[in-house]
Amino acid sequence: MKRRSQTCLVLIFFFFFYSSTSLTHLCFAADTISSGQSLTFNQTLISKGGKFELGFFTPPGTSLNYYYIGIWYKNIPNKTVVWVANRDIPLTDPTSSEFKLLENGNLVLLNQSKLAIWSTQSTSNANVSFQGVLGDDGNFVLRTGVRPSDIFWQSFDYPTDTLLPGAKLGYDSITNKVQSLTSWRSSNDPARGLYILELDRDTNNDDHFHILTNWFRYWRSGRWNGTVFSGDPEMNDILNFSYLKNENERYLIYSLYNTYSLSRLVMDISGQLKQFSWLEETQEWLLKWSRPTQCDVYRYCGAFGVCDENNLPLCRCLNGFKPQSLKDWNMSNFSGGCVRKRYLECGDEVGFLQDNQQIGLSGQNFNYTFKTAGDCEQSCLDDCSCNAYAFNSSCLHWSQDVFPFKTAYDEVMFSIQLRVAASEIPSSTSEIRKPTSGGNKPLKPYIIVLIAGSIIFSAFGCFLFAYKMKQRGKLGYETSSETSLAILPVEHEREQGKLELPLFDFNTVATATDNFSNKLGQGGFGPVYKGKLLDEREIAVKRLSRSSGQGLQEFKNELILISKLQHRNLVRLLGYCIDRDEKILLYEYMPNKSLDAFLFDPTKRILLDWSRRFSIIDGIARGLLYLHRDSRLRVIHRDLKASNILLDEDMNPKISDFGMARIFGGKQTLGNTNRVVGTYGYMSPEYAMEGIFSEKSDVFSFGVLLLEIVSSKKNTKFYLLEESYNLLGYVWRKWNENEVLEIMDPTLAESYNSQEWMRCIHIGLLCVQEHAHDRPTMSAVVSMLGSEGTLPFPKQPAFTIEREQLSDVLVNITDAVSINHVTITKSGGR
Repeated sequence: MKRRSQTCLVLIFFFFFYSSTSLTHLCFAADTISSGQSLTFNQTLISKGGKFELGFFTPPGTSLNYYYIGIWYKNIPNKTVVWVANRDIPLTDPTSSEFKLLENGNLVLLNQSKLAIWSTQSTSNANVSFQGVLGDDGNFVLRTGVRPSDIFWQSFDYPTDTLLPGAKLGYDSITNKVQSLTSWRSSNDPARGLYILELDRDTNNDDHFHILTNWFRYWRSGRWNGTVFSGDPEMNDILNFSYLKNENERYLIYSLYNTYSLSRLVMDISGQLKQFSWLEETQEWLLKWSRPTQCDVYRYCGAFGVCDENNLPLCRCLNGFKPQSLKDWNMSNFSGGCVRKRYLECGDEVGFLQDNQQIGLSGQNFNYTFKTAGDCEQSCLDDCSCNAYAFNSSCLHWSQDVFPFKTAYDEVMFSIQLRVAASEIPSSTSEIRKPTSGGNKPLKPYIIVLIAGSIIFSAFGCFLFAYKMKQRGKLGYETSSETSLAILPVEHEREQGKLELPLFDFNTVATATDNFSNKLGQGGFGPVYKGKLLDEREIAVKRLSRSSGQGLQEFKNELILISKLQHRNLVRLLGYCIDRDEKILLYEYMPNKSLDAFLFDPTKRILLDWSRRFSIIDGIARGLLYLHRDSRLRVIHRDLKASNILLDEDMNPKISDFGMARIFGGKQTLGNTNRVVGTYGYMSPEYAMEGIFSEKSDVFSFGVLLLEIVSSKKNTKFYLLEESYNLLGYVWRKWNENEVLEIMDPTLAESYNSQEWMRCIHIGLLCVQEHAHDRPTMSAVVSMLGSEGTLPFPKQPAFTIEREQLSDVLVNITDAVSINHVTITKSGGR
């Protein structure tokens, strides 16, 4: 009996000990979390009526160990998620992560390193307790513990892809808060996808909702008539819609006629808005309604594919093209699109096939210098990157994939002319042609004879010159017995002492790269390979592709420039190789790849804490200052962007890719070019529109890059997240509204220095001002980064176009911003 009593006492002791150590996680109601408490991996909140559950989850069907905080229906067998907190920044180790309500009212998601990767940013100075409560409507709210009606944050204000009954979809003109739905990236990836449903705010009188992808609106609802959106009466068969409008806000909201049923509106990955109802008998979601039709969805048939509702299958390829995957095509998966029936290389005999499909405006570049259809065709023919053209009072080129789409608007439509191999063109349809340097008139026979004779004579003279030079020991080839005429200028630079680099023979490079087998990526220059020299130095090898848009001039440019530039924040060129048609550059290998591989990756950007980002910003600024003022050459880079910033093993930044750079001499401050090159989103307005470049052009690019670094958002992709056309417009708006902290990457919440971070935002805005004379020099930027002095107030940045203004601007864009040179697209060090 005594032993039994002792055993009971021991059990009671352990029970109280365990209860006290677990108090912070277990002592809250089933639907509530209080200040200082947190949810861990194996815990959830369940709404009072048992309808919804909140906790950690991983999407079904995924092979990745990614975890998210979300809300889903509690009693539905197949987990149906209706809201996701950290949709763009997944967790990789949920067992040591926390979903915590801080004492100041801020709800944060802490990763395994205890860094906040997501938060509500809802702090309060009030000396009260706070609660997070999950309701039976699927809404998770933060409120004060004193007055439960004091709700200061709710998930309904930040929907993901699903609109539940009682949630708003609209716009608040007082707070500028937008409630929109953004599709998942795929069925097992909740990250922001391609399609957005939002309130149309283009006009003051019409009340519509539209779906868009990128900035293209491909569907718009009918106008609200007081009961339903016109043209879609079936919307109100199950859901009771209301549209409310006043001077402060406009929004759509709905309720259920049968409050015991389950229904949801979803912006689906298919590009359609879908309404589902739950069938208890069959235990499945029944699709009740969807808009738009499948063929109205932008890119439904992929690149070079056309949707036709009157035929089966729905998709067909444009003339001269075939399905990329016939197997997928036969299974009605058309997303892979179409490819040419015959692969083209630059210089191949080509022609143009007309497709009678009327093409809407998407992805084309305008060129107003060509006044006739013939000139427009010839200009496309002479540009190897041109895939198609159209002419209707103005010349349009498609230099990337063509995505035909239907439109509900009174926009100009075009019959497109597609560039295809000569063998695909019927002899009666079009003549077979090769690129020329001027016009499309056939040359007379005697002119052809003269040109051919001149070419033969010139080639013979160059051959004699090369032979004499080689006999005198002045041509430094180590393996090649022939001399390509194209490389003579580069060899001349070597002879004149302008090249201060070792020349590698081709066999050495081939051996170092294991016969070019370890490919790191593909850029505008050509493929990049990893290699190792005999002295064990790791190298990155850039091999000029014959089909590259960059040619000998860019190769020569980069070779001469980098050989003369030495700075810790510039990538180091180790040597080069020229052998017949081979043109190769050998660089130091950068194991941490490029900055964009970290900055825009939801999982990797966590590795860039604030001190590291500030060091990268400072290093880039010092590298640019060296180029502009401190080197023996004055160099304008002209293509500064995140993918051209490489990171060494210590994450030190190295500016790379000097193929587009230009040298300024003497007192020159401005340059002008008819060939605008660079990357849209980083180009200054004077360069993009007029071809004028200077140090201030690089300063603009640096400002864009700086704002991307502090926010982890791409300038040219940010229109997917906010109503501003780009990141610059968003930052400028938040700056003027004193809400600049909303710009910050949430992963910096625990590490950032507020003074440094705010100063970087300020400097970034100074750098992207519209007029070049308003921007600081890089010398001033470096000084501002390292001091605490007062900064001038910035003026409005360039290119802060709102989405509703974009349709008016598109028709005025020139071809000055049509070229996009990408250096590396595949992950891997270099």
